[in-house]
Amino acid sequence: MALDRKGPGLLVQDLSEGNDPQIAAAVRVLVALEADVVLLTAVDYDRGGIALRLLAERLAEAGAPYPHRFALRPNTGMQTGFDVDGDGRTWNARDAQGFGLFSGQGGMAILSRLPLEADAARDFSAFLWRDLPGSLSDDPPDLAAVQRLATTGFWDVPVITDAGPLHLLAWHATPPVFDGPEDRNGRRNHDEAAFWRLFLDGALPMPPPDAPFVLLGDGNLDPADGDGRREGIGSLLAHPALRDPGPRGTHGRAEPGQAGDPALDTVLYTDLGGLRLDYVLPASALRVTAAGVLWPGPDDPLWPDLQAASRHFPVWVDIDLP
Repeated sequence: MALDRKGPGLLVQDLSEGNDPQIAAAVRVLVALEADVVLLTAVDYDRGGIALRLLAERLAEAGAPYPHRFALRPNTGMQTGFDVDGDGRTWNARDAQGFGLFSGQGGMAILSRLPLEADAARDFSAFLWRDLPGSLSDDPPDLAAVQRLATTGFWDVPVITDAGPLHLLAWHATPPVFDGPEDRNGRRNHDEAAFWRLFLDGALPMPPPDAPFVLLGDGNLDPADGDGRREGIGSLLAHPALRDPGPRGTHGRAEPGQAGDPALDTVLYTDLGGLRLDYVLPASALRVTAAGVLWPGPDDPLWPDLQAASRHFPVWVDIDLP
């Protein structure tokens, strides 16, 4: 669900004024979702967490209290100091660690009804792209020495439950397009998915996550359709440590030109059609009791709010903890 604005502080301003139609629609969608824990992507970050607090206050007023919140500064908008896109200029949006017009644009945030163990959270957002085993980076050495792999961030955040900590592994990858024949974004998108596969395998410098865990976020790649190097997301979906519950919506559209099941789509583009880009992948040891995409079709009264809130439709999964 995207709540980013095109300038620093604008999300805070819109939340404070209380009359933004997208925010109002997003609140109604989150109330209808009734999730215990929510990962928001493409939500602007501010250092004091003011926007997230204001959003939580709006949700509480609407009957959906989320007293526990978590956000870290994202890589989006954090400048590298290099001319990454080769246009002869530095310090523009494409020269940042992740695309962003300003530092903090389009970050991630967690809202939770359950306590979050923020002090035990691990942030791997500074992990360098070149340091990934088998990295597809071909950046020049000076850029490679600073270029982070995560477009937005890589987090491991424990949620405190009655059964013990549940680790949320959160990410939001770059889209594998908006570049040229060098396919830098496509290679990076592939490697952002590969990071999690290697992390789960214990093949990175940091210890793998404690069980139980759930990997969730916007992978920005459909395993069957659209542009991109699908072996990255494909190998992640097939990882033995993860369970793909195949969340489905009931929009009823047909996509005759696509190979994937349209019921799995989580986003609809005018030119590309529906794609599955958003994922909630519990650990394979967890029992999934239900899953779906909150995409009920145009006859549902929630439909206008879903369209107004975001181009991405919420993915939800219910799990039983051991």
